[in-house]
Amino acid sequence: MADKTHHQVLIVGGGTAGITVAASLRRRGAPGVDIAIVEPSDVHYYQPAFTLVGGGAYRLADTRRDETTLIPPGVTWVRGAVAALDPDSNAVSLGSGGRLTYDYLVVCPGLQLNWGQVEGLKDALGRNGVCSNYSPEYAEYTWECLRNLKPAATALFTQPPLPFKCPGAPQKIAYLAAHHLRRKGMLKDCALHFLTHAPSMFTVPLFAKELKKIADGYGITVHFQTNLVAVDGANRKASFKVVGGEEEGQTLTLGYDMLHATPPQSAPDFVRSSPLANSAGYIEVHQHSLQHVKYKNVFGLGDAGSTPNSKTAAAIRKQSPVVVRNLLHLIRGGALEEGYDGYASCPLTTAYGKVLMAEFIYGGKVTPTFPLDPRKERGLYWWVKTTGLPRMYWDYMLKGHEWFFKHDTNWKEPPVAQ
Repeated sequence: MADKTHHQVLIVGGGTAGITVAASLRRRGAPGVDIAIVEPSDVHYYQPAFTLVGGGAYRLADTRRDETTLIPPGVTWVRGAVAALDPDSNAVSLGSGGRLTYDYLVVCPGLQLNWGQVEGLKDALGRNGVCSNYSPEYAEYTWECLRNLKPAATALFTQPPLPFKCPGAPQKIAYLAAHHLRRKGMLKDCALHFLTHAPSMFTVPLFAKELKKIADGYGITVHFQTNLVAVDGANRKASFKVVGGEEEGQTLTLGYDMLHATPPQSAPDFVRSSPLANSAGYIEVHQHSLQHVKYKNVFGLGDAGSTPNSKTAAAIRKQSPVVVRNLLHLIRGGALEEGYDGYASCPLTTAYGKVLMAEFIYGGKVTPTFPLDPRKERGLYWWVKTTGLPRMYWDYMLKGHEWFFKHDTNWKEPPVAQ
């Protein structure tokens, strides 16, 4: 750890949000601003590609970079984990026992994966057909499980209660699995189940309707308002609690050959126990300015923030410039902007070679970037997902470049033909 313990801008988290904010601050001509990032991991992953890794369409090695190559020049990297936040003293405590102080704080540590909240899941992972694309440790095993499925196999895909990162990921792998089995001529002989805590396929009705059609087209059985509560890895059985509908309160137990589990998620414990957290445990910020509602020298963005948007890298891409501009406004005595409209994007892989591009802002309003019908799956979007977005992530976004095509906030669904 660097000897200096006070920094003008201290960023908690060196993931997508933290690196992007630091790089944008540097690029905006703030060479005199002293910036430090607190991050314990030596490795940075491009997490949006984990679904592709699990589907055998991307190499895990291509999702990984050394953290040291991403820290912007002139930014101090404090290699350590945060233990506590003390905004009343403008201080952060480290797990090593050290303490840092700041003038301005940006909190963006991402989410923690709570495997232990599902009985038996943590011990079952990585063997007996239990996999998850939510960890680089297990994403490759997803592909191993998928390609080893035999005729008449049963595959389960689970989705926990929101919020969790990349809300489309639990069903993306179900579609890739179905397409893979179809190409092998096995789909009709296998049973695929998508079990979601939610009452619909997606939070935005326009996309929910289209995704249900896609699931039905593959013959995937969808169980709404159903939550994974226990995994018996040795006997390959999973138990679910029905949380709504006529069978509410009942338990559903299914056998499986493959179980893709999405873990419950939350903000890290040091955020949840801090004065910065709201009642749900997330950093309580203004949904448009991203400034903390109580501590005016604190900003939050990314997955651990309280903003009611889908937790995606695309949301961070839109949030980061707002945070950077507002930080500089505070430092220079200017007025804050309320520039974030809740934009998020979820490229939903619906087949090998096809993607449904879901883009929307607060309130579930559909806001496409491309002048194309957003209800349609397209091969173009597969290229965007597999090639365009990774390149933009590594070489543009994490380098502090901010400009991007505007999303269309005036888009309206065409009327149904009579």
